[in-house]
Amino acid sequence: MQPLWQQTLVNSWQTRAGLAWLLWPVSLLYGALVGLRRWLYRHGWLRTPALPVPVVVVGNVVAGGAGKTPVVIEVVRHLQRRGLRVGIISRGYGRRRSGCLEVSAAAPVQDVGDEPALIQRRTQAPLFVAERRVDAARALLRAHPQTQIIVSDDGLQHLALPRAVEVVVFDERGTGNGWLLPAGPLREPWPRHAAGALTLQTGQQARLGGFVVTRRLADFAGRCDGSVVELATLKAVPVAKTPAPSTASAKPLWALAAIARPEAFFAMLRAQGLPLAGTLALPDHFDFSSFNANEYKGYQLICTEKDAVKLWPIGIDALAVPLHCTLGADFLAALDGQLAPRVPLSLPHGHKTT
Repeated sequence: MQPLWQQTLVNSWQTRAGLAWLLWPVSLLYGALVGLRRWLYRHGWLRTPALPVPVVVVGNVVAGGAGKTPVVIEVVRHLQRRGLRVGIISRGYGRRRSGCLEVSAAAPVQDVGDEPALIQRRTQAPLFVAERRVDAARALLRAHPQTQIIVSDDGLQHLALPRAVEVVVFDERGTGNGWLLPAGPLREPWPRHAAGALTLQTGQQARLGGFVVTRRLADFAGRCDGSVVELATLKAVPVAKTPAPSTASAKPLWALAAIARPEAFFAMLRAQGLPLAGTLALPDHFDFSSFNANEYKGYQLICTEKDAVKLWPIGIDALAVPLHCTLGADFLAALDGQLAPRVPLSLPHGHKTT
């Protein structure tokens, strides 16, 4: 779980009171540094190198995650359906190895990062990770010269990376109290006056504007062997907090999540009618090297896909519930409109425009 000080800080980001006011002077210094860095890039003191293909950056300006990974996956899938050869780059946050690496099914998740591993698994697109995303892009293009467009998993603040379109993702928290770190959740001032920026939000907050994305849990969970279990069949499992014997056909469900906002995942499971015997909230990008699976032998673990890519390789039989993200036709049309001058967008057979 998050340390108490971290929970207190995150909670303070929703209002302009108490701790937020105490940290406000520090946020002014942070804002000055952010502004100076942008000024240096804008006036050529720091340079953004060119790349031969356009880049779509999907990220957020709010610390703590806003659900960008499902958006990255769906943007990539949309571009693939439009006939483009798509590559993906990421920093690979939380990985144990440094340097530039290609993500593949054979690459250990701990070496490349859980989010890149999940994205590559879901899209089957070539994906490279590096501390500097522009280095990942160059390595990607060397290895896959047929690539026509690159999607960057995060990187809005990585100004050394050129971009044709920016997709800024918000969840229901919006911009919080509207202040910069550490007094508020913002990594940079908002609104963002950048050419090509598309705002995508799940909270339907009028003041944010932009486009709305819908997210929901799938009605099934996957196992490591590729089989699936309908969530409806799990609603009748015992809810007792005592573990079931190893011979039991149905075990109580124990949910775990190592994501930015684990309680949101638990709430979605309960909204599906699943009887959870307990929950375990772990730090974001937890690597599970110290996870004691024996404590949960009498339970059926249920988790996110991001957690499953780390649990399955170490032999833990967990059910992974996918999070489905639906991008609206208006957003996809706006994305296509900005990319049309840069890349050849074709329509798959049988596709109709509206």
